This record gives sequence, structure tokens and C-alpha cells, in this order.
Amino acid sequence: MKQRSDDAVIRCNGVWKVFGHRAAEAMEAVKTQGLSKEEIRDQYDCVVGVRDASFSVGRGEIFCIMGLSGSGKSTLIRHVNRLIEPTAGDIYIEGQNISDMSQKDLRALRAEKIGMVFQNMALMPHRTVLENVAFSQEVRGHDVKERRQMALRAIKAVELDGWETKYPDELSGGMQQRVGLARAIAADPAILLMDEPFSALDPLIRRQLQDKFMSLSAEMKKTTLFITHDLDEAIRIGDRIAIMKDGVLVQVGTPEDIITNPSDDYVADFVAGISKLTLISAKKIMEPIAAYTKREGSLEIDACPIAHPDYSLDQLVDLSIATHLPIIVKVDDKPVGIVSKNALLRGIKGETQPSVQAA
Repeated sequence: MKQRSDDAVIRCNGVWKVFGHRAAEAMEAVKTQGLSKEEIRDQYDCVVGVRDASFSVGRGEIFCIMGLSGSGKSTLIRHVNRLIEPTAGDIYIEGQNISDMSQKDLRALRAEKIGMVFQNMALMPHRTVLENVAFSQEVRGHDVKERRQMALRAIKAVELDGWETKYPDELSGGMQQRVGLARAIAADPAILLMDEPFSALDPLIRRQLQDKFMSLSAEMKKTTLFITHDLDEAIRIGDRIAIMKDGVLVQVGTPEDIITNPSDDYVADFVAGISKLTLISAKKIMEPIAAYTKREGSLEIDACPIAHPDYSLDQLVDLSIATHLPIIVKVDDKPVGIVSKNALLRGIKGETQPSVQAA
């Protein structure tokens, strides 16, 4: 997982968005009376899109916001480049409050630092792949040679070499999505905002594009805010995930945190069917060796299979199949914990225990 830092690339503090003529009154009613989204709609004729959302995204991190239709996730992402103005709260990009930006500075931010990818790519049908990818650079005033070079680099990055002269209607849906991604990264922006970019694709194509995106993100060190309604997708690509419901960020954490420690019944229902095998690590289920030997008796440690704290349940199961002995967890050849058969079975069920601090 990418490391977060105090100088987050994206930071949202107490962001609210209430749609309607009585937005300020409605927001105050939510704060003071705890009115629900439905009550606000009925009493104030307003819609609460985002409710007091706070989060940060570290440099190089993929931060996924996951929620059902109407949860407010797409509304929230559009605040990050001020396509939507907040009713209250602050949004910072690399430490600068974008609410303080002039329209000129805001246009520069969108053009130079932020790339956007949506479900609907809105490719221009009368322009070739190369021309579509180069269009944003054309708008920014780059000369023909420069924007062609930038576009060709982006096209190569998404593996569309040889398709530069084709038109959108000659491409499959997955290829069109790659053109949209290439257009977003052509200017090498520091930040990518992605709003359900792969949701309309077939499962196999979707997985291939997820792989390509994760590879590009790591290679190009992109900071990404990724919106999805698919928890499997969020878990697969996200360094951290925020679960959103009725405009509220219900829980924020790593995929492992959310799977093993859901904050409420709503999150628990979401994660109930998710396989734990690749998400829960040895450090989440191991116990102190002394506690194990006190309970089970002496143990010949050197005879036990060895694992690292980051080994997944899947890897631990493979180690455990061939032996009746527990697994010793080591860091730098120093034992830091032990995983028993019972702990492994509990882990598969999603149950964890306080982890031993790895040296």
C-alpha cells in the first residue's frame, strides 16, 4: 500500500453539498436535529448530496469511494476540481484551498494537474484516436509537434499502438475506454479523477483494464480518486476504500480493515460475500509464540513452516496443507508470531485477533 503523508495531495475537510434553494437551512437542520435525507427532502425540498465528508489521499495512492447509486460518490468527486461548488467545507489540492482560486487558476489546475476519466468517454466521432488523445493539448495551446508526441506516448502507455488513425466507431468498448484513459494521462497530470470508468464493460475486459490502470498508476506515480459501485473492484485496486451511503462516508480504511472490521451492519452486509483469502494477512491472525506454547505445550520452532507477516491467507493455507504444525511468522529471520490451524480457520471466516507487533 502507498504511504500516506501529512502533505496529502487531496484533502477534503467537512465537505457538504445540499441541493435546493434552502440549502443552508437544510444543512443546519441535519446538524442540529439529525434529520434524514428523506426528512430534508420532505421538509425543505432539498437533497443532501454529500454530508460532512472528510478524507485525504496521499501521493501515489489509489483511494476508492464505493457506494450504490444515489450515495453521493459522483457528486463528491466533482468537488475535487470544483465542477461542483460545496455548500460548506474545504477542498485542498497540494495544500491549496481551491475555493480561493480565481477562475484562471482553476482552469490551469484542471488543465495541468488533474486528468479525468468517466464512464462515458465522449470521444469525438469525427476525430481519430490520435486526434482524440491530443485534443486536450490542442485546447491548451501546444503546437502540433508537441501534442502529437504527448499523445503518442499516452497511446503507447495504454497499448493502442497501431490504432492511431482509427476512428472511435472502429474500436471496441474496451479500446474506447483506453482512448479515454490515454487522453487523461497525455499531459502527465499528478492527479487522476476516475468516475466508474470501467463499469459498462464486460467482466473480462474490465479486469484487463483494471490491471492496465494499476500498472500505469504505479509506473507513473499517479494519485487517484476512483469512484465505483463495485466492492470487488474497489478491493482489487484500492490502497484504501471509503464506503458511502446517503452522502455519508460510513467507513474509511484498507480493504483488509473493512473486510475484517466493518463499522456497522450496512458495511457488514456489503462485505459478507467477499473472499478473505487474499485480503487478510498473517499479521492480522498471528498470536505471540509464548501464548501458544503456554496453551499447547512446547514446540520445535525450526520444524515449522515459515511465513512473512504480509503473507495472505491463501499463502498460509498452502503452507499449512502439508503439515500438522503451526506456521511461524518471521521478520529478518526473527520469530514475531505464530499462526495456528484454528487461527487460520477463523481468519478464513473473517475473524481476526489483535496482531503481534512485527519487529
